[in-house]
Amino acid sequence: MKNDSLKMPIFIPLVIGIIAVSFSSIFVKWSQAPVSVQGMYRLLFTLLLMLPFVWKQFAYMRKISNKDAVLLFLSGTFLALHFLFWMGSLKLTTVASSTILLSLQPVFVMVGAYIAFREKTSKAAMNGMIVAITGAIMIGWGDIGISIQHIQGDILSILGTIVVAVHMLIGQKLLKTLPATLYSFIVFLTAVIVFAVYNIFLEIPMTGYPDKEWGIFLLLAIIPTVFGHVLFNWLLKYVTAATISMAILGEPVGASLLAYLLIGETLSFTQWLGGAIVLTGLYYFLQNTRKQKKDKPLAPIKNPVTAGPIMKKG
Repeated sequence: MKNDSLKMPIFIPLVIGIIAVSFSSIFVKWSQAPVSVQGMYRLLFTLLLMLPFVWKQFAYMRKISNKDAVLLFLSGTFLALHFLFWMGSLKLTTVASSTILLSLQPVFVMVGAYIAFREKTSKAAMNGMIVAITGAIMIGWGDIGISIQHIQGDILSILGTIVVAVHMLIGQKLLKTLPATLYSFIVFLTAVIVFAVYNIFLEIPMTGYPDKEWGIFLLLAIIPTVFGHVLFNWLLKYVTAATISMAILGEPVGASLLAYLLIGETLSFTQWLGGAIVLTGLYYFLQNTRKQKKDKPLAPIKNPVTAGPIMKKG
């Protein structure tokens, strides 16, 4: 299902998207603001960027049932939790460990889909899942030798992966009836409100940050969101969802390289080996999921603004 009207080689926008989402972790590391403030303003600025393209769909909101309204609230809440956990993990562990563990999200989506929808997967995909989990354990084992703080960061990243999987599964249900752009807008708005309540309750300042921080908040909205996830969404007009799925394997590599070049992060041999095993297992998992679902593969959405129309399984 490919549209040949794209006037450039497909790898160019695909590589741009992978590089863009890889910067998300770096921006979080550079910021000194609390992660709840980073997440709130990242989504708020994204909403402002989306507004000119979504306002005509607001009339559709009258058609949303009470049940779907509750699900939209839950989806936004789980997205906010995802940001709290994952961005919090980056304050405690390395970019490589956090992003590689986050890339396990299609595995958790598969488990959740089986529990919620009784969707089954092939034995070959299960084997890929086992390989990926083995690699994740190796990353955690490598972090044991560094500090308890790194282990805490790994746990937060896994928690962030679990809650974003729940968010995605709710989205899978809602996107059958709601326009994707409107769904994303409402979910982002809900997450912003959840963040605001969280910050008020814990008395976390939401203003008074230096210009550098506001610049980082804006960069988080523009680079990994617009030039990352929105670009991936646009590419679905020209490539299959399975191709976009493979981009999930590029982010940990790109983020790890950027972390080495820009903030001097390094990994132990065990962690590098574990990361390679995770990515190998995920590749095998996604390839076999693709074969099982034929032309309807699992296409995970990346976290950093994870709600959105690239979810084709979803």
